[in-house]
Amino acid sequence: MPRSRGLLRITSLAAALGSLLVMTACGQGGGSGDGGGGKTIRIAYQAFPSGDLIVKEKGWLEKALPGYDIKWTKFDSGASINTAFVAGSVDLAAIGSSPVARGLSAPLNIPYEVTWVLDVAGDNEALVARNGSKISSVKDLEGKKVATPFSSTSHYSLLAALDKAGVDASKVQLLDLEPQDILAAWTRGDIDATYVWLPTLEELKKTGEVIVSSRELAAGGKPTLDLGVASTSFLKAHPDVLPAWRKAQAQALDLIHDDPDAASAAVGKQLGISPAEAGAQIEQGIFLKPAEQADAKWLGTTGKVGGLADNLHSAAQFLVDQKQIDAAPDIEALRKAIHVEGLSDAVSP
Repeated sequence: MPRSRGLLRITSLAAALGSLLVMTACGQGGGSGDGGGGKTIRIAYQAFPSGDLIVKEKGWLEKALPGYDIKWTKFDSGASINTAFVAGSVDLAAIGSSPVARGLSAPLNIPYEVTWVLDVAGDNEALVARNGSKISSVKDLEGKKVATPFSSTSHYSLLAALDKAGVDASKVQLLDLEPQDILAAWTRGDIDATYVWLPTLEELKKTGEVIVSSRELAAGGKPTLDLGVASTSFLKAHPDVLPAWRKAQAQALDLIHDDPDAASAAVGKQLGISPAEAGAQIEQGIFLKPAEQADAKWLGTTGKVGGLADNLHSAAQFLVDQKQIDAAPDIEALRKAIHVEGLSDAVSP
């Protein structure tokens, strides 16, 4: 993508940041706004099938931490969550690995840490072409209008798919749209294809065809994940919160694996769809078992950070190659951003 688009993105970030700062100053930032000094937990969540939605629906965090006022705020993309972190209006969040790689890189340099792997992207994120668009392969995207939320895992995967197919991204009309806007543009016939995630993806597949999924890209060496992150200042100010949050997330993963009907019912309520529809969407993602969080492939353990740091470094370097960011953080900086303290205790049976 041309660097001018990156500059445009930074301008948009600045504008959004200004709005968030105004909201925080007016007391509308969703919490104390003091970098973690109050008894409020401000959680950014996204409406995709995950254990995070189960935790929210079941109220497990509220039960575990009765002394806190827990505020859940819905965001439509990782880019907007990064902006909220820069503004100091979010403490914990569910966010994709690509925006995390970007957030840990200059110029954002967001002081947050990765605490959990919510899911590994599979068929729950994909490139889908609208029926009648005459797109049957990634190479057919040249000259077409393709929408995706910029700075998201879908954006990363789209660029990876173009790169793999030998398609110059500058020859594709890339549009930066949030999922709900993608659905509207698709319905109007304003776009030819999109790379996006569930549940929007499921709706688009009714009148479109999947060209490539994140599961296929992961198999080719470009995996994406949804992660839990927490503000470093908040972790230091409230050491009791993360263990409770992890226990709740582990309980949600156990429910997905051991009682899929109950998991589907909870996710369905959060997404406003039937349990059957929610169950079908959950099956398209890849969910670790709690103990796997501490595996060497993922977060790792104290003194031996896992491969997730390498995944983020690879993602950041790819963003550099695509002229999305100027430089990738060094691997040691990314290892320090993986919060493994207390993880083994949280995921042990």
